[in-house]
Amino acid sequence: MKELILDTTLGCKKCEAKVHPLLEADPRVIDWEVKDGHILRVVTEGACQKCINKIIGEAGYEVKEQLSSKDVNPDDYADKIPHDLPIIEYDVPKATAENAGKYYCPMQCEGDKLYDEMGDCPVCGMPLEKIPEPKAPVKYACPMHPEEEYDEPGDCPICGMSLEPVIPSQDESSEGHEAYDDMMKRFKLSLLFTIPVALIAMLGHIFPSLHHKMLAIMSQTSWNAIQFVLTIPMVFYTGWIFMRRAWSSIVTKNFNMWTLIGIGTSVAFLFSTIALFIPDYFPDEFKNHGAVDVYFEATCIILLLVMLGQLMELNAHQRTNSALKALLKWAPQTATVIRNNKDMLVAVEHIVKGDQLKVKPGEKVAVDGVVIEGYGTMDASMITGEPIPFDVKANDKVSSGMINTNGNFIMKAEKVGKETLLSKVIEMVNDAGRSRAPIQKVADQIAKYFVPIVVSVSIITYLLWFFLYTGENAAVYALVNSVAVLLIACPCALGLATPMSIMVGTGKGAEHGILVKNAEALQGLSDINVLMIDKTGTLTQGKPEVQEVTSFSTWSDEQVLAYAAALDQNSDHPLAKATVAYAKSKNLDLPQVSDYKYIIGKGAEAISDGKKVRIGNQTSINEDDLSEENKSLISSEQQKGATVIYVVYDNYLQGIITLEDKIKPNARKAISDLEAHGIEVMMLTGDNQKTAAYVAKEVGIQHFKSDCLPEDKLNAVKEYQEKGLKVAMAGDGINDAPSLTLADIGIAMGDGTDIAIQSAEITLLKGDISNLVKTFKLGRKVMRNIKENLLFAFFYNVLGVPVAAGVLFPFFGILLSPMLATLAMSFSSVSVITNALRLRRITL
Repeated sequence: MKELILDTTLGCKKCEAKVHPLLEADPRVIDWEVKDGHILRVVTEGACQKCINKIIGEAGYEVKEQLSSKDVNPDDYADKIPHDLPIIEYDVPKATAENAGKYYCPMQCEGDKLYDEMGDCPVCGMPLEKIPEPKAPVKYACPMHPEEEYDEPGDCPICGMSLEPVIPSQDESSEGHEAYDDMMKRFKLSLLFTIPVALIAMLGHIFPSLHHKMLAIMSQTSWNAIQFVLTIPMVFYTGWIFMRRAWSSIVTKNFNMWTLIGIGTSVAFLFSTIALFIPDYFPDEFKNHGAVDVYFEATCIILLLVMLGQLMELNAHQRTNSALKALLKWAPQTATVIRNNKDMLVAVEHIVKGDQLKVKPGEKVAVDGVVIEGYGTMDASMITGEPIPFDVKANDKVSSGMINTNGNFIMKAEKVGKETLLSKVIEMVNDAGRSRAPIQKVADQIAKYFVPIVVSVSIITYLLWFFLYTGENAAVYALVNSVAVLLIACPCALGLATPMSIMVGTGKGAEHGILVKNAEALQGLSDINVLMIDKTGTLTQGKPEVQEVTSFSTWSDEQVLAYAAALDQNSDHPLAKATVAYAKSKNLDLPQVSDYKYIIGKGAEAISDGKKVRIGNQTSINEDDLSEENKSLISSEQQKGATVIYVVYDNYLQGIITLEDKIKPNARKAISDLEAHGIEVMMLTGDNQKTAAYVAKEVGIQHFKSDCLPEDKLNAVKEYQEKGLKVAMAGDGINDAPSLTLADIGIAMGDGTDIAIQSAEITLLKGDISNLVKTFKLGRKVMRNIKENLLFAFFYNVLGVPVAAGVLFPFFGILLSPMLATLAMSFSSVSVITNALRLRRITL
């Protein structure tokens, strides 16, 4: 409710009397008065300056200017508010490519004028409304054939399964549930048709006395006709979706489970229909009580059981997407942005690089950036899997999806939209869940040839029973057993075995901050023999600290540090950051440098005062420039695990900076666990031999290489691969990128550089070596789960087909009805789904 102060053309009491009935008659005007003859004060619910102008305009007056607008407390006017305020509907501008995402005044005070930013209307003061932005087109894919994407929902043209959204929506009632809701509706209607058909068909066989009473009411042919009428909607409405899939699979020659279901149910329905209407074409052995035996109940129950299996499968797919949906919900929709010294609530998609965002306690960080003012305590558990909150202050980085549990801070946006860490996490989890593992190709090849073989076996079964069975009703046995073969052999479980495990496994990994780029990487983890790891940031904490600065010349220690920091401020390397931070703590003035050049694996160089300045490791100097005393000092520090940075000015060694990067407390246990899993661990580092030896000894690594340039790490990977070994490489720096790409599996520590993450198949968001152990456990457990699923699928098919064909009948008198065959087929799918969902409960 607002109070408007308006300057009008009113001039006297007579003017006031003319507008009185007009203002009183409008339900939007709650209270009003005229001051000084021409100033109109109006308290209104839903009206604006333009509206008041129209009201008093009927009496010949107009509003010249709006002097002010403010919100008022409705309780102050409770006695004047009508019981039923009018519902006011405003015209919403139609969203177009030009105006989408802009803002408009709902009162349209200035016609169709649009605004670029949120705020209040400058005329009436009402909050501006946003014109909806067109949503990005949703792509759909088949769970079994995720490599093909489609623009609209429907059925997969290859296998007939329902297409699912590539990125599930946050909205629980959106596309993700449409297929499930449709199948549930079909299932409920099918129950209404199937129950009476099943009762008519089976009660007489179970209770013979009841059968006689049923025949006393009407003939067997009449009861069969009722079953026929009730089966029609099952075949041509609720179950038609399966028939359509079967026909599509035959036309496209992509034989699958629907091919077998469609043929089996169609044969049972057509046989029964012909038997009902043309019984004279059938021999007497087919007849019972004057009517040919029909199998409408088999058709109905088979379709009902298939629907039940599909319901369970669709529900399982929704559950496997739970990790991805949780990530989607973790993304905030709005953020408080400071613009023109004013706090504004802005949609996340409107945040741009360089924006300053205010993050209050309990709020989620909307984009990636750096804290520039204040402090906070961050909960990053959803992103990294790390349950312990940590503190951030000025110059610390924060990522989208983190929650500020305490404190207030202002941050500067550095990565927005799809560049943010949370967006990359969502994209990687989604892509991995939809990717195909190499082992799935084996299952696909089997399924490709399996269906024609099963159809052939079904035909042979019919012929053998028809011509070789010497008992009564040979034709009936032949038909029933051939249909049973078709139904029990459905390769549904075979097709689900791999995708279900991959979807659940990648989601489980995401919960622990383990992002898998594709299913091939997840499978490859189980084959790894050798793990090569970088030292800095992997075995060590990646947060080195300067221990000492030593001058070897006429320079002071501060001068050595200043020149090193001047070059290092251009680098993101952990050692460089530590040097710059130490120089800042000393409040040193850094010299100007130009022509900065980063030399991968060695250090950096630049020009200062016309002279070349060079900093780096031992490979960047001539050891002959060192005195024996200096060599002894450096050797002593390196044997303690310290890293030494050399500072060279105008080709003369001026001094060294000694840094120490503490070993991660859980590094030794992680290395021990990896070796216990049969993985040989080898350390590759650009650091010197003595420091490398110290770290290797501390963490229990037997094999290591020091002074490694990027090509040295690359050659180490090649060397082991040429021996026939599968190599994984874990690292976090630019110099690790080539070897991460070449390795069979590249593992990037998530707190490393973007190029390392892009080069790797797996990213550990929580850059913790213990997550390496979890990663290999995940890979092995997922592969074991896939093999178990394939075993389930093959077990049911290989064992079920002969039983359905009747091989046990001559020995034990055991036959499998089509209904039991369908139940067994559905149970195989349920077994695969249930086994895959077990991965959600595994401990890594």
